[in-house]
Amino acid sequence: MDLNIVETGQENPETIIFLHAEGLAGWIWNEQVKAFPDYHCLVPDLPEHGQSSGVKPFTIAGAAEMVVDLIQNRAHNGKAHLVGLSLGAQVAVQILATHPEVVDHALLTGTLLRTSSHNETLLNLVDSTFKSYEPVKDTKFFIKAYMRTYNISKDYFDQFQDSTRQISGDALYRILHENLFFMLPPGLEKADVPVLVMMGEKDYQVIKESAGDLDRTLPTSQTYIVPKKGHMWNMESPKLFNQTLRNFLTGNPIYLKLNR
Repeated sequence: MDLNIVETGQENPETIIFLHAEGLAGWIWNEQVKAFPDYHCLVPDLPEHGQSSGVKPFTIAGAAEMVVDLIQNRAHNGKAHLVGLSLGAQVAVQILATHPEVVDHALLTGTLLRTSSHNETLLNLVDSTFKSYEPVKDTKFFIKAYMRTYNISKDYFDQFQDSTRQISGDALYRILHENLFFMLPPGLEKADVPVLVMMGEKDYQVIKESAGDLDRTLPTSQTYIVPKKGHMWNMESPKLFNQTLRNFLTGNPIYLKLNR
């Protein structure tokens, strides 16, 4: 099966590919797609997510190869700007390490990298987290609590619920495992591509430490913390996110209220 992809602005010369967070789907980028009518936008549902739930199994490396194939076959001039959040940012990092030649610019936000190698303690933590989360993931109470945690409008409840229902228990375990065990891939230091590394001020400390790792490893990067925002700030403050992305892609200064 092929990935489900939403495509807009095919007539425009530059392509942006938006890569969503774990457990969700391409709809989280709706406000971004609407704000970039002058770009060719491709928004895939990653394997085992959303309308791509039948594309199995999910791995970050496998998803990265699918996105590279998408760029080579449907992006204009064989290159694309990548925009990735959380799991989507990890997929973008993998692409930067293995196929930097297909990337024009990359905005990475909320990227988790600083985890231990496979060991019994962490594996037990994954198992425990999965066993706690899997039974409640589809409940209204849990979804509403999740949305409140990330300051997401209640208008998105139906999309959140649909996304959680589309992921099977087995898929959820694979996705969680890939997300928590992802580390800096070899070759990333050779990715001479403009990269904007972002995180919300309210994001987890490990995300901020991971951003430092990315900034030190990537040869052409800049890193910013977004004041007073959380992990999913593209949905929390879409206008700010959209202006930041546009400035980055067009070579204009990053929004002055972003603190480096």
